[in-house]
Amino acid sequence: MSQAKTPVTASLLVELLTEELPPKALARFGEVFSAGVFAGLVQKKLVAENVAYQWFATPRRLAVLIPHVLSLAPDQEVEEKLMPVSVALGADGQPSPALLKKLESKGIAASELPKFTKRMDGKSETFFYTMAVTGAQLADVLSGIVGDALKKLPIPKVMRWGDSDVQFVRPVHGLIQLHGDQLIPGEVLGLQSRQQTLGHRFLSRGLITIPDADAYAETLRREGKVVADYSERRGTIGANLAAQAQALGAQINQADGLLDEVTALVEWPVIYVGEFEPEFLEVPQECLILTMQQNQKYFPLLDNTGKLRNQFLIVSNMQVADPRHIIGGNQRVVRPRLSDARFFFTQDRKEPLASRIAKLGNVVYHNKLGTQLDRLLRVQNLATQIGHAISADTTHVARAAELAKADLVTDMVGEFPELQGIMGRYYAQHDGEAADVAEAIADHYRPRFAGDALPSNNVGCAVALADKLDTLVGFFGIGEKPTGDRDPFGLRRAALGVLRLLMERQLPLELPQLIQWSAGTFPAGVLQPDFEPALLAFITDRLRNLLKDQGEPQDVVEAVLGLNPARIDRVPARLAAVREFTAQPDALALAAANKRIGNLLKKVDDVSTLGAPNSTLLTEAPEKALYDKVTALAPTIADAMQAEAYADALMALAQVRASVDAFFEDVMVMAEDAKIRQNRLALLKTLSDQMNAVADIARLAV
Repeated sequence: MSQAKTPVTASLLVELLTEELPPKALARFGEVFSAGVFAGLVQKKLVAENVAYQWFATPRRLAVLIPHVLSLAPDQEVEEKLMPVSVALGADGQPSPALLKKLESKGIAASELPKFTKRMDGKSETFFYTMAVTGAQLADVLSGIVGDALKKLPIPKVMRWGDSDVQFVRPVHGLIQLHGDQLIPGEVLGLQSRQQTLGHRFLSRGLITIPDADAYAETLRREGKVVADYSERRGTIGANLAAQAQALGAQINQADGLLDEVTALVEWPVIYVGEFEPEFLEVPQECLILTMQQNQKYFPLLDNTGKLRNQFLIVSNMQVADPRHIIGGNQRVVRPRLSDARFFFTQDRKEPLASRIAKLGNVVYHNKLGTQLDRLLRVQNLATQIGHAISADTTHVARAAELAKADLVTDMVGEFPELQGIMGRYYAQHDGEAADVAEAIADHYRPRFAGDALPSNNVGCAVALADKLDTLVGFFGIGEKPTGDRDPFGLRRAALGVLRLLMERQLPLELPQLIQWSAGTFPAGVLQPDFEPALLAFITDRLRNLLKDQGEPQDVVEAVLGLNPARIDRVPARLAAVREFTAQPDALALAAANKRIGNLLKKVDDVSTLGAPNSTLLTEAPEKALYDKVTALAPTIADAMQAEAYADALMALAQVRASVDAFFEDVMVMAEDAKIRQNRLALLKTLSDQMNAVADIARLAV
């Protein structure tokens, strides 16, 4: 359909009315849909690409409001690249068949040839054609843009309803395409656009007419009892939850994603307070909290000490004068869930945790890596080695590792896998296990995510390290490495956990040694040969990203990691020393000299054959002076490195600055005499070792 040739600028509203959309995907749907519509309009030159638009998403609608949209895009000149002149023209200078076919496909008359321009494109002279293109009309292209935007939604599975051939994630009921106060006719998903929508399923009556695109949100709020803006609705729910909790003298137990999920479940949010019988508090609060949050989407309340209260907050989609039936209904629904949790807890404690270990032999961990029992024995072996190295009670380490996975075969963890480790701790405490053993059972999963707490004692650290190393070594050893965004076995998370444990707990362990210990716990033939370098590189790359995320300068990180440090616990101190060194006036010259030395040593086939410099072969005064400085500096740097005083080791390098400059100014390193050349390279190798004792300072951008 065409419209007037005089462009009109107004806000554009597009809304798709549906059945209830998947709550966990709602926000993403709203963002992708609105971005797709906007991008389509930008591509058609109907709106400027810097215009700010607003997206809406409720359980039953996706919408976007875009200001300053033209009804008619301006005409524009478009330059078309055709083909190289040598191909376009024959030997007689006439259009070749290839050119004529190209012109026909583009609707360009052959008579336009004189209007073509020629210019170099790469290495060939090429024909270009400039044509006038009529601007797109909003009425002609909008439905196509909306349809394309819907096709880009991340929908895993579509559905069909009734006798329609239309497919979408949920049945659709209405379409608005409104430019200012003008309806833009069109069809999307079998729907004809109209100026009406529906409000809240229960609090609104009948069709609601949207008089103008800019009035959309307010009209829905006033007449439809719908807060259409997802972000506004989320903010309102969060603020009202906090206010209600404060009024009760409580605090909310937050859960990842729960606020987003309830925002996607309601259009007119109202907060109510529910409660349950106090006797349920005998069950571990993690169980009660998880069932309330996961199954019922409630917000449990805690007292000021973090202990669960027998109250929770309900985010309802109904506002009524007397909410007693709503509250009572929710309380009736949650009671069986809490009863189930109490039943699981009671039943699980009838059987000691240790008695469940044998059942792990029936649980497959991975078809190439055996059962959970096989894994338990590997982790126990490795954890004991680690425990001995960090002076942990190895008897307790072995016991914690033995029990660490036993709760996987309990009823509670079977119902709520998120509670693994947590329930193991409760059951171990009930069985009378040592306190540090019980804590280690829960702690061995830590850190589970960025910012998570680390194990509280060395017993837990030993088991946590062993657990994560077994995962990394096992899957790298069978060739299951992460690729791109795909990491089904959580290897990136495991690597970050290993790094945080080593660094933040300052555990005196060498990473390559840990990998070798872990590999030694696997039966012969399970692991592929020579997988260790790839695993070390993977973990080092995770360390690089971790340090950069913590704000460490990139060149400082590269200087420290350039030496492939085995002791991760020493990395923070080395970073601090290098940062301090870069602020010194001699740092630039020494870094440059170190790089020059490195380039010279690259010419030697095997630098380990250079040996120590021979003072009797020194012929030039500058090289003798440098030799004296290097010799005098050796014990200073050795003592500093022994004491892990890395800053002192780097600062001591300032003593050789002048001697290094004089050496490179007056001495020919690559002398014709082979013995002299070899000796000077040996001197530089000795200096290089001193310079790079802490970090590869040649990598510094100072």
